[in-house]
Amino acid sequence: MSRFLHVASVADAVAAAVRIASDPVSEELPAGRTTGRVLGEDVIAMEDIPGFDRSVVDGFAVRAGDTTGASEAIPALLQCTGRVAMGYSDAALTVTNGTCIYIPTGGVIPAGADAVIMVEHTDKAGDTVLVKRPAAHGENLLLHDEDFRRGTTIFPAGRRLSPQDAGVLAACGKTSVVVAKRPVIGIISTGNELVPVSITPGPGQIRDANASMLAAYLSEYGCIPRHYGIVADEQEAFMTVISRALTECDVVLLSGGSSKDDRDMTASVIAEKGEVLVHGVALAPGKPTIIGRIDNKPVFGLPGHPASAYVVLIVIVRPLLDRMLGLKKSPLRTTRAVLGNSVPSQRGREEYIRVRLEDGIANPVFGKSGLLNTLVVSDGLIRIPAGCEGMEKGSVVEVILW
Repeated sequence: MSRFLHVASVADAVAAAVRIASDPVSEELPAGRTTGRVLGEDVIAMEDIPGFDRSVVDGFAVRAGDTTGASEAIPALLQCTGRVAMGYSDAALTVTNGTCIYIPTGGVIPAGADAVIMVEHTDKAGDTVLVKRPAAHGENLLLHDEDFRRGTTIFPAGRRLSPQDAGVLAACGKTSVVVAKRPVIGIISTGNELVPVSITPGPGQIRDANASMLAAYLSEYGCIPRHYGIVADEQEAFMTVISRALTECDVVLLSGGSSKDDRDMTASVIAEKGEVLVHGVALAPGKPTIIGRIDNKPVFGLPGHPASAYVVLIVIVRPLLDRMLGLKKSPLRTTRAVLGNSVPSQRGREEYIRVRLEDGIANPVFGKSGLLNTLVVSDGLIRIPAGCEGMEKGSVVEVILW
């Protein structure tokens, strides 16, 4: 193994990760169970929605011309000749000159009508309706194809479905949709100093925080995390666990053990069983990241420090997940803010600084990558490009939100 001599740029590392990502695998699921899933094919309207012209208010279906000049002082007088029944279309109901028909919200617009006047703008004396304001042509109407027209694309492939999308799918009669399968991501923790969360650490030991953090992120992102526990820094045991994970998972994340030393077990095992594509990225935090491939499956060696691992997950692993999920638009949330303090940076590496947002000000949260508290007191990250030597106070920055 070479000693960490060829540090890749972040752009090259991301490109390497995306290049080894597998294509999305589709499955068909009931539409009501697909919130958060990514569409595997376009959803096309097979009919006009809503399918008929309807009223969006309770009122009277009228001819707009019959209400011209109507006012509180001089209302238009129209004869009410019937009522529209909900869920029913009556071809016998017709609005003619000087007449109107009562219609509830959602009712079918009767023939001859081109507007609906709200009941609040009318008075009634027997069958005579006093209209106290003019109605514009098309007012308070929802046309039969105004929501979705037959043959148009309602949702494109690659869209992550939201709860409101489920309502649209139901309105369109979609009982099932094709979505991308959730990739299974194996998580292997390495390090003699690690103990399970349930164990009280002894001298020189720490609980395995990274595995829980990585699993929570992956689950929220739409993947299926699979834990393989803690593996001691012993190559034969590591080989056994990674071989098992590769048969059961689509991607494997190795947390810890990615130093630049040529005795580094993670890089050695990947090289022995497959190929190392990247060992070292011009990224802070996260320089000792490894990207490899074994049996045609992506394998990442993540730094052991929590903040470093989390930054690598967002910056480098996430684009690979987007490709495997078929996402056309990343769900990464960002906001603009003004930098509260100047931030120094080393030219030649891309740096991600944790910040806390307060009234539109992004205040840097400085701390070592081994600290966990900086992840919970901050609201997100700002990116300092590799060609910059820092950013000045008052600069407008884009914050990648947690």
